[in-house]
Amino acid sequence: MRLTALEEGFLCNGLPETIGAAALFTGDPFDLAELRARVGERWGALERMSRLPEPSRTAALLGHRWSAPAPFDAAVHVTACAQELEPLLTASVTRRLPTDRPLWHLLVPEPTPSGEQPLLLLAHHALLDGSSLLTLLRLLMDDLRTRPPAPLATPPRERPRVPAATLLKEWRDSNARGRHLPLAPGEPQASVAVARLDPDVMRSARRRPSTGRGATLNELLLGAFAGALPTCYDALASPADGDTPLFATVPMDLRARHETDDLGNLITAIRVPLPLGADTPAGRLHACQHLLAALQERSRAHHVVLPILEGVTRVAPWLTATLARRIARPEVTTAVCTAFKWRDGPSRLHGRRLNGIVTLPALSPPGTANLGLAQHGDTYLLTVVSHLRPADSRLIADTVAKELTAMAFEGARQPIA
Repeated sequence: MRLTALEEGFLCNGLPETIGAAALFTGDPFDLAELRARVGERWGALERMSRLPEPSRTAALLGHRWSAPAPFDAAVHVTACAQELEPLLTASVTRRLPTDRPLWHLLVPEPTPSGEQPLLLLAHHALLDGSSLLTLLRLLMDDLRTRPPAPLATPPRERPRVPAATLLKEWRDSNARGRHLPLAPGEPQASVAVARLDPDVMRSARRRPSTGRGATLNELLLGAFAGALPTCYDALASPADGDTPLFATVPMDLRARHETDDLGNLITAIRVPLPLGADTPAGRLHACQHLLAALQERSRAHHVVLPILEGVTRVAPWLTATLARRIARPEVTTAVCTAFKWRDGPSRLHGRRLNGIVTLPALSPPGTANLGLAQHGDTYLLTVVSHLRPADSRLIADTVAKELTAMAFEGARQPIA
């Protein structure tokens, strides 16, 4: 079975495309043998976890195919690591996973400074998307509430009817000229930062505006990011009229309700211009709410176009690499902003309570920053992966946290520390 155009694009765009999700637990360190047994029991029958992308004799022209399922060996994929989580995230995002085995790895790092026990699931984006990573982690939990994922191939779905004018507008929006983040003199460097956000701030921010329906995690993330960038980069502080927009890309899950837990890459990506010119946190949030309100309608256009693109790349597979490298350019995909929520409520793994989830977005070329926000109960963890100055991920994460505080308490007295 050949890789889809999206999967092939992740494989050949010249980037590591290592993504991840880390689960943080309280309790004693994990027993490696016990963990491997659970992984073998819950993941061993999942065909996708035993497949490798195999190049054809002329991979540049014909692309890759998924191999037949290989014997599942949890001992190869589940290993201990003598690193703490945050430096491990930085190391992981900059390198490709070994290609001599299926492209995933479950690592048991050292405990965090607060004593939490992390598990880090890494995968190549050609194999799995972010929703798939969370599905796999849920499958490991003691109280299993996730249905077994479907096989690699999913049945075709009915294609929606979308007016030609809507398709044309989406094509223009997806290909509009953008710009990358400012690069300082010297060699750009990949960095990763994780920030734990104040739950009171997040609860207050999600109720904004007070007269409306409230805000989603994605809307808050985009609005806070738009406010943080001019603080972090002087070149963005005073955007002039007519300036080229700075776009953020928002991944959209295309899974139907019956496909919620299916593994693979059932996603698309929609670009939105960040409201850098808005004067207040409320103004930026309102602008992002307006932009994201159109996402469902815009995703319908992608439902129509993606099967056509798939058919074209079947006839001309070489086109996939060309498109993938264009999409990976920093002025096209400048920032990817993704928010996840743990759906299953309180969870445990071998009796250890799940405290939170850390997502690891992929690394993009110099001039970019990708953000992931994950909620588990009252725990909100923000991850920034940037390819800019060495400390820029921490700077962006801290500034986004301040923007969220300003958004939450705008027009009200700040709480006493």
